[in-house]
Formats: sequence, structure tokens, C-alpha cells
Amino acid sequence: MNPQELKAILSSGLLSFPLTDFDRNGDFDRAGYARRLEWLAPYGATALFAAGGTGEFFSLTPQEYPEIIRTAVDTCAGSVPILAGVGGPTRVAIQMAQEAERLGAKGLLLLPHYLTEASQDGVAAHVEQVCKSVKIGVVVYNRNVCRLTPAHLEQLAERCPNLIGYKDGLGDIELMVSIRRRLGDRLSYLGGLPTAEVYAAAYKALGVPVYSSAVFNFIPKTAMAFYNAIHADDQETVGRLIDDFFLPYLDIRNRCKGYAVSIVKAGATIVGHDAGPVRAPLTDLTPDEYERLAALIEAQGAQ
Repeated sequence: MNPQELKAILSSGLLSFPLTDFDRNGDFDRAGYARRLEWLAPYGATALFAAGGTGEFFSLTPQEYPEIIRTAVDTCAGSVPILAGVGGPTRVAIQMAQEAERLGAKGLLLLPHYLTEASQDGVAAHVEQVCKSVKIGVVVYNRNVCRLTPAHLEQLAERCPNLIGYKDGLGDIELMVSIRRRLGDRLSYLGGLPTAEVYAAAYKALGVPVYSSAVFNFIPKTAMAFYNAIHADDQETVGRLIDDFFLPYLDIRNRCKGYAVSIVKAGATIVGHDAGPVRAPLTDLTPDEYERLAALIEAQGAQ
């Protein structure tokens, strides 16, 4: 799959970030991860991102990373393309990118570099070096310390033919409109705010119809139903699911920093696909929050 073929795939459909399975000791559970991917793959996601944010990329060891990518690629071969999360310091991100390419990932999601603030020129140099280290397609994730301007993104698109996607995790509408208008169809545009369903209708109106769903990890049928309703402008279904599930869900998620991942792991456990606990510094839901989430999921019916 060349970068342009991947770009075409990412330009429509629902995307998702599978959880990374840990056992009760907190170690990577390869067998559990493979079962998770086998369960999720048939539900209709256009692509899956291995070792992404919901997959706790930030807590993975260098030894675990290739095993996770290899498991995802092997398990989903022939069914759904795998993009690998990469990030951190530039040279570390390059090592990950090259390893993911070697293992058969169809593309990369370049997560923000770690911690330190940097100039626009510095962030652009980071993205360019990672892109030029591989031949597969790269999607840059504008979030946190990575906040590329339209001008810098345009320069990167000119210098890096395999930069094929832009994922927005900022929610800056002015910036999103500016980027979309300036670069046109040069990139595929993905909505990437936490619980992206809440923003899906607004982003579709901006020319960004594709988003990644975290709740796909535990209510895949509902996640697909919501995406299809957005795609069909079915406002009744969209409104019902926002009111009945997503707003109460956000009320739980917003109680604690890091719950955007923790609540997804709790949801997977509730539906019988336990992915184990989150790793520090994240914390799991309280028993009361867990029960509230279980009631929301039960109201959505069998998945």
C-alpha cells in the first residue's frame, strides 16, 4: 500500500485506536491483544491505530513496542490496515517509524514530541525528519506541543510526499478552517479530539468527515451506528445518542485527568473484553464510576 492509497482509505469511514492489553501484573498480554483485534476488525472500521493514545503509547517500553505492532499487523492482515503510533524525541520516533515499517504497518500516526516546547521551525523539522526516514504514509497529530501553522504544514506537504494526513486534537476551529482551506485535498483530514463523536457534526461541516472513535473499543455497533448517522445527516439518531450516551459518558470521563483512556478500559471490561488495568500515571475508574458506566453501556444493548 503506497501513501496515496492509504490517504484514500483514510478519507472516509470510521477509525479507531485499539486498547493495549495488559495482564494483572501490568505486562503486555499478546494473546489478549490479538483476541481484541480479532473481535474489532469485522465491525467496519476503515483503519486501526496500534500503540496509539488510547493504546497507552506513552507508557510502552521499547521492548514491547515492536511486539505490539507485529501482533496488530499479523492479526489484521487482509482485513483492516494498521497504522502505528510513533512519537517522543525525534531519533526515537525515527527508530519506531522504521521498525513499524519493517514489521508491515501501512502507515504512521506521528504523535506530539515529548514535553519540551519548541519553535514552529523546530516542530516542522521533527516532522520532516520522521517522514523522510520511511516510505510509508504519515499522519501528523496536531495536539499539545505540536501545533503546526498552515504555512508550516504547507511547507511540510511540499517537502514530504508521504505526509498524507492531518489529525486535529486541538479543537481550534479557526486553525482547522485555515489549514483545510490552504491545503485543500493535499491531505486527508481526521478529527482527533477525545470522544470525537461530540464534535463530529461540527467537523463534518468544516470538511472533516472522518474521525477516530475511542468508544469503538467497547460499543462498536453503537460507534458505527453513530458514524453512519453523521454520514447520512440523521439528526434524530445523532441527537438521541448524544443525549442518551455521550453526554452522560463525558460527565464520567471529565471527573479525572487521564480518564479518556481509563474509561475506555473500563468499558472493555464491562462488555467482557477485559484489557487489564491502566498503567501509572493513569488511574482506573472508581467503583461508583464503573457502575455508572455499566448502566450506560447496558442501555445501548448487545454489541
